[in-house]
Amino acid sequence: MKAIMEKIDQENRNPKGISPFRIGDAIKVSVKIKEGDKERIQAYSGTVIARKGHGATETFTVRRISFGEGVERLFCVHSPAIVKIEVEGSSHVRRAKLYYLRERSGKHARLKSRQVVAAKKAPPSGTKSIAHV
Repeated sequence: MKAIMEKIDQENRNPKGISPFRIGDAIKVSVKIKEGDKERIQAYSGTVIARKGHGATETFTVRRISFGEGVERLFCVHSPAIVKIEVEGSSHVRRAKLYYLRERSGKHARLKSRQVVAAKKAPPSGTKSIAHV
């Protein structure tokens, strides 16, 4: 049974090319919504406050404030209903789960944004870098 689950996990590893995201990232999840015989795509944006599980059963929780009320939604990473996941911004966090944001509101619920620093390029070969004294 365990070998079968491992095989399924390997086949479903990143099937749609979902961009990697972390806890504290602001993301936009595009989800297929079926209403009667019609299908449409709805975007749900918010902050990732938790990731749980691994492989085919991995889930993540997205929290946002809607009309002054906190709303959380749980998604399966490998769900066929998810069309795409876009990372809108990143935050510096020191926890694996951000459940403490549930009790906070307004400016107290803000997270420090994380700046991505590009690696410095090495000078072309054959040139010397001279430090001014």
